Amino acid sequence: MLFMLLVFLISDNALCQNQSWTWGPFIKPANINPIITPDSSTTFYCPLRNRDVKWESMATFNPAAIVYDDKINVLYRAEDKTGEMVIGGHTSRIGLAVSEDGMNYVRQSEPILYPKEDNQKKYEWPGGCEDPRIVETKDGDFILTYTQWDHDTPRLAVATSKDLKEWTKHGPVFENAYNGKYLNMESKSGAILSRLKDGKMIATKVNGKYWMYFGVPQIWIATSTDLINWTPVEDQNGVLMSVLSPREGYFDSWLVEAGPPPVLTEDGIMVFYNAGNNQETGNPNLGDRVIFWWAGIV
Repeated sequence: MLFMLLVFLISDNALCQNQSWTWGPFIKPANINPIITPDSSTTFYCPLRNRDVKWESMATFNPAAIVYDDKINVLYRAEDKTGEMVIGGHTSRIGLAVSEDGMNYVRQSEPILYPKEDNQKKYEWPGGCEDPRIVETKDGDFILTYTQWDHDTPRLAVATSKDLKEWTKHGPVFENAYNGKYLNMESKSGAILSRLKDGKMIATKVNGKYWMYFGVPQIWIATSTDLINWTPVEDQNGVLMSVLSPREGYFDSWLVEAGPPPVLTEDGIMVFYNAGNNQETGNPNLGDRVIFWWAGIV
């Protein structure tokens, strides 16, 4: 249900309608969208700036959604207006909004995950915590992958929670893999393979391991036994194994990026990904760097 909701909310684009590769058609409810917008009235005491900041005044975007306590919980990236007026130049924090009907949301007044004086500060300051992806374990814990941004290298990280409000940070997901070989590699967007059980997206093992799709502008894959420490899959030459790459002549010619959790089905793995078009090498009728969401069975 959740992944259908996500596609429902973001797939309706005039440029996408009537294309052979799209789902739908989808219709946006009237007078509802956007469901979350920047808000300059909410403030938060930043422990690193030592003052109140308007933590979601610049932008609110890149959400993840999960069902908890019979409600839809949306975790979203929020930017303040500090720093440079360029993409990635501000500080990001992750907020939480809750809905009983999937359309009307009540937002928490303060972020739930953010940079502070902890052992992750060196990776998260001043850029912050970005781009959440979330799944649940069979034991009811929540696993959040997100991007740590120090204004130098984006690093994929993981945090855990039992209630979506109090989080334990575990640091970069590749910190211990191959003696730190991939610790300083640009990485983001970790989508963990799951299955739909009792209306919930549950992280699931295949052949004794958890699997995660990650990366941009192409998608690689990593494995784990504990959902905390991850090992990228390499080929016989010690090179990251790409499972999805941009395609010339298509809508995904500029980039591909893992989106909501991939779903294990009877027919295979349904992978949802964010795709960008390059007008010169892709589809000239779709515009340059136009973003789409798409899904396919692997």
